[in-house]
Amino acid sequence: MKLKLDLHDIFNRGQQIDKALRDIIDEAIEKKATLVEIIPGKGSGALKKKVLRFLDQREIKQLYHRVEKDGDNWGRLFVHFRFNESTGRRGRGR
Repeated sequence: MKLKLDLHDIFNRGQQIDKALRDIIDEAIEKKATLVEIIPGKGSGALKKKVLRFLDQREIKQLYHRVEKDGDNWGRLFVHFRFNESTGRRGRGR
């Protein structure tokens, strides 16, 4: 399952961005989605940096497996999740 978050509509509302990011991560965990596509857009790159800083927070970083920057579209990020099939719990890869 893949989820998608487009930040174009709230690009200049800092607290709403953090809430939207947290909500999509929580939804991915709840639904056991393996991928979340986040679209900060191209623009100046400030929103993408904000998203990356959010994802790099210790309490957030422990919730997902890895972040991938799209090589074809630098206005898009992928957050990968890994779940243990036998226990249903999320796992961190190396």
